[in-house]
Amino acid sequence: MGRGELSSAPLPRSFFDRPSHEVAPDLLGRVLVHGPVAVRLTEVEAYGGPGEDPAAHTYRGKTPRNAVMFGPPGHLYVYFTYGMHFCTNLVCLPEGHGSAVLLRAGEVVAGLDVARARRSAPGRDPAVARGSAPGRDAAAARRSAPERDLARGPARLAVALGLAREHNGLDAVWEGPAAALRPLGLPGEAAPDGPAGHAATLTGVPHGSAAVLEGHPAHPGEIRSGPRTGISTAKDTPWRFWIDGDPTVSPYRAHVPRRRSTAATSVGEAPSS
Repeated sequence: MGRGELSSAPLPRSFFDRPSHEVAPDLLGRVLVHGPVAVRLTEVEAYGGPGEDPAAHTYRGKTPRNAVMFGPPGHLYVYFTYGMHFCTNLVCLPEGHGSAVLLRAGEVVAGLDVARARRSAPGRDPAVARGSAPGRDAAAARRSAPERDLARGPARLAVALGLAREHNGLDAVWEGPAAALRPLGLPGEAAPDGPAGHAATLTGVPHGSAAVLEGHPAHPGEIRSGPRTGISTAKDTPWRFWIDGDPTVSPYRAHVPRRRSTAATSVGEAPSS
């Protein structure tokens, strides 16, 4: 990985008790853990609060769907989009403000075998679900996914971490004993040649719990910012942040209006946070 040792110290709630556009770049290089899988974050997007950011779910106020965003900072806001994918956010600012950071991409640094198994499950690979592997056997496409692609994009990241609707509202501020990231080859696997350069297992975070660990924060000189991906409103706001040159960062895509037809109508813009 070439980023130095990953710190297992959990981030305190005060880390998230700030505006999302300040939290977002500081999340790069941090590690989100859920059960046996851990992902080092390499790409994120910030979304503001009610009346502030037209691209945010909370722009028009609190609803049953976005209620978690108005809760305490450091909780997961997980939503379903396009009828097939889940996306994961971390809530920012004090309770009642309605702001969050969308987790767009990362590098699997623990639980590599579990993440691969989740991607290989039928219907769990976002690329296959979109039909982006024409002419290829879907199962083979999933099995052959490069390590860098396991959490490359918000839907893949959620799949790798095993996050879905039932995890909406899960507290990601770990207040138990410190977790331990230990570089360790997985049983029966050769050393991977992907971006991590090693496999790892994670101990210290119980099954079903989540935690954001200090990891190895990105150097300010590595961080880039630009417009957020695939949105039609506030599309020039430079609140997408990523680690320059990291192979796990997802490609930027500008919003493309969807054409309606009598056969099918668009579900509209994919909600971003």
